[in-house]
Amino acid sequence: MAWRANLSRNLKELRFLYCQTSSESALTREFVHRNYKDFKTLNPKFPILIRESSGAKPQVWARYDMGIERYVNLDDLKNEAEITAAVQALVRAAGDIKV
Repeated sequence: MAWRANLSRNLKELRFLYCQTSSESALTREFVHRNYKDFKTLNPKFPILIRESSGAKPQVWARYDMGIERYVNLDDLKNEAEITAAVQALVRAAGDIKV
């Protein structure tokens, strides 16, 4: 759970993209609904963007220093723990990025 407090240290922005109504985005919608408050409580000034678009595949994007961005598709994930692991991997990847 400590990685959640490091969002603002490791990233410049975290962005969730998903469809408002599709069943394949349901798990991502639920993850955002359950975790957004904790993310913002631990990182009050950190931008966490929610982008809903009809027909969009669920994804999470991370923006790092120098405008570098990486993303993970979330449509094949089976549960909330897998989405948590994907977001955590993006946070930890900040140390691997060479500018």
